[in-house]
Amino acid sequence: MISSTSIPSKNSEPVPVPADARPRPLIHPVSAALLLAIDALWAVADWAAFAWIITIPLSFLAVAIPTFLVQRHLNRDEKGRSLAVSSSLGVLAAIPTPVTGTFVGTLVLLLAGLRSLRHT
Repeated sequence: MISSTSIPSKNSEPVPVPADARPRPLIHPVSAALLLAIDALWAVADWAAFAWIITIPLSFLAVAIPTFLVQRHLNRDEKGRSLAVSSSLGVLAAIPTPVTGTFVGTLVLLLAGLRSLRHT
């Protein structure tokens, strides 16, 4: 007996994935870029230890506040997650040494999923 089952052919066009269905990185690429930019300023202030009383809080705030807004509105994270990410990146920025070329800087870039910028 011959079966009349047909095999569906593959569609040659890729099926678009809705933007909401794509996995979001833990850290938005804009947040990671902000951390790296502010953190690079430590190369200048690293030798001026007397100014750390000003530069440490300012570095924290300069990263934490915008990162919270980016994570909340661009990455569409909940308030708690946005606060956790922004606080973590703020602390990294406040450490009085550049983290850009370290393992921590590499980890931030990996968590940000910078290769996802190609798809947007």
